[in-house]
Amino acid sequence: MKIIVLAPCLLSPFYVYRGPKDKEYKTSNELLNLLAKHAEEITVLTYPCPEYKLIGWPRPPMSKEVFEKLGMSETAKTIVDFIERVLTEEKPEKVIFVGVKGSPTCGVFYTTSSDPEKFPYKIIEEFSYLNEKERIKLSKELMEEQNFKVIPG
Repeated sequence: MKIIVLAPCLLSPFYVYRGPKDKEYKTSNELLNLLAKHAEEITVLTYPCPEYKLIGWPRPPMSKEVFEKLGMSETAKTIVDFIERVLTEEKPEKVIFVGVKGSPTCGVFYTTSSDPEKFPYKIIEEFSYLNEKERIKLSKELMEEQNFKVIPG
């Protein structure tokens, strides 16, 4: 058995922090088609979205450090324990991890970084009341304002 451990937002673009845009829909559709072609060869393991589990949806863009300050370590540990248990019990011959470049929690090689002391935490609650157009606009502004950097993760 081969298991692909897959970031949940790649299959369901509705987990994306600000809501899905065209690129997320396209990625999801292409990935689902690819997985369907190889359904006999692989098993997919998705896990609860750590960011959704901690904050909900929608949420503003936040760096790894901001999520850590909000308690992500504890949330991530429960998810890692789940993945470890499945892999231990299933004993796959091969495991492939597929994350999201730049994701603060699911980035495999790269994540986002910023100064958590400069983040406007009040915006987290306000963000949930915005419509899609407002969320996308504010997301761009926050990413620039917070000076997000993509770093090895």
